Amino acid sequence: MGGTSPSGGADDVREPLFVLLAANWRPTAVPTVAVRLPGAAETPVAGATGRGPAHRTPHRRRSPDSRRSVDRCYGAPVSDSSRDTAAGAGWGDAEQGAYRQLMPGRVEKISWLNPRLLWAARNGVLASWFGDPTGRTRGRLVAQRASAGAPADKVIRRTEPDEFSFMVIGDTGEGDEPQYAVVPGFLRVSQGTSFAVLASDVIYPVGSADDYETKFFRPYRDYRAPIYAIPGNHDWYEDLGAFMRVFCGDAPPPPAEPAPRPPGRAWLRSLLWHRPRPDDDRRLTQARALRGDAVQQAVQPGPYWAIDAGPVRIIGIDTGLLGVLDAEQGAWLREVSQGPRPKILITGSPLYVDGEHHPCPIEGGGTVDDIVSAPAHRYVAAIGGDIHNYQRYPVRLADGRTLQYVVAGGGGAFMHATHTIPRVSVAGVTERDFRCYPLRGDSLAFYSRLYGRRLRLRRFFALTEEEAQAVVAERLGIPPTRTPRPQVRVTRRIRLVASLLGAGSRPERRRGFRLPVRKIYTQLFSPGSATYSPPFFKCFLRLDVSPESVRLRCHAATGNLAQELNPPVEDEVTIPLV
Repeated sequence: MGGTSPSGGADDVREPLFVLLAANWRPTAVPTVAVRLPGAAETPVAGATGRGPAHRTPHRRRSPDSRRSVDRCYGAPVSDSSRDTAAGAGWGDAEQGAYRQLMPGRVEKISWLNPRLLWAARNGVLASWFGDPTGRTRGRLVAQRASAGAPADKVIRRTEPDEFSFMVIGDTGEGDEPQYAVVPGFLRVSQGTSFAVLASDVIYPVGSADDYETKFFRPYRDYRAPIYAIPGNHDWYEDLGAFMRVFCGDAPPPPAEPAPRPPGRAWLRSLLWHRPRPDDDRRLTQARALRGDAVQQAVQPGPYWAIDAGPVRIIGIDTGLLGVLDAEQGAWLREVSQGPRPKILITGSPLYVDGEHHPCPIEGGGTVDDIVSAPAHRYVAAIGGDIHNYQRYPVRLADGRTLQYVVAGGGGAFMHATHTIPRVSVAGVTERDFRCYPLRGDSLAFYSRLYGRRLRLRRFFALTEEEAQAVVAERLGIPPTRTPRPQVRVTRRIRLVASLLGAGSRPERRRGFRLPVRKIYTQLFSPGSATYSPPFFKCFLRLDVSPESVRLRCHAATGNLAQELNPPVEDEVTIPLV
């Protein structure tokens, strides 16, 4: 192979990855097709037909000589999930995956303790204090794209057949081990898909153009289809300039707004606002070459858009820095939501999350969920990023339809806790209907061990996965998802650790003191050191579309070698379209 990659590393470091991945692969007696894994020549891999979803046989078949099942959709073994075994969750002395061979030689880990980084990421705080200017900025960006020839209705019209598949992956762009650990399984599962959508926070920490090489182009260089994206709040920290260049064409940025007059909130905000750094055009050009094939190209009309593909319309919205739609985008959303075609929303702000309803306000009145839940608009699912885990809420609406509200932000960034989610009772959804990944017990075990390391109190804090699962079941009043063997006795220490780490409980229980496991924790600890050794508890979605239904599957990425090419299925639901 030879040559040098734009990141400065030799391309031939990728060949050992293929050798390791191929050694892990256990093909079954199913059809084969040539599949190009990272850095390797085309090699026959079992079961990938290279055609659409093969959606007519959605069940899995248990192999008689293995606990792994065979997925007839891809013809590939599917590892036990976290709902089956602790090993399926990634616990135990498993061998680490070969994903590191994909990474550049030097990886800069993000630490929110770095004062320089905190200062660069200040725009979200300034917007909440002094008013959010992103609506006006977005309007100018959209107008500039329209003047450059983008369709006025912002609809991308693709030519997919009635049966096709696409991928959704959210909050990807940290450029470190957890992001790259997702890539081998993502490439495996995505065979035959028409395109992918990145749902929020494409680039951490501030959406800089200089970070796109290692955090977007390099990890997805071998995905042989277009990638569309909606921005998250981190992409807005440099006024969305790099996002627009990468996903919306290279038209020049719109002219700057006139500076506000002093004094006043707008003037003070402008004075303190973080401005984009000058782009390194040569570096960005080199990075684009990593995804330079014609089949990988797509230009979207702006930061929000709609895609007509097969029988469905997929609508992506931009919720900016503070999770709000500006009035212009709200009017567009109402317009593109008209008509009988079934619709799927992709948003940077999930509408149901952590057992709560967040309908997402629109400037001037109304909410995004008002539009999504209206019977005439025929939405069947609303998928949101921003929160770094997987959750699903099947909400039954007044007209009898069930709308699947999904959180899918586990594509690479540090893990948000699920064990803090209380016993679910929202919009008619109960624990029986609710799904999440990681399981609450696995989340509690993960955080208990991490706090034990950080505070040097491992003997006190660290819980086994069985102990964590048992105490979560006790606090929520539900049976454990995995039956513990042997049965675990929940001690006072275990209960105290669960309480300190904010484990969810039944609604009638008062919430006491807890250590920071969400906002403060994720700002101070998670990005810096929390998730650089497996299990990572990352995930991504594959959606298989037919005229009758959409099958949504959540696949896990643990970071372990045994599951690297056989990513477990953590959740699956078939959504009727008729």
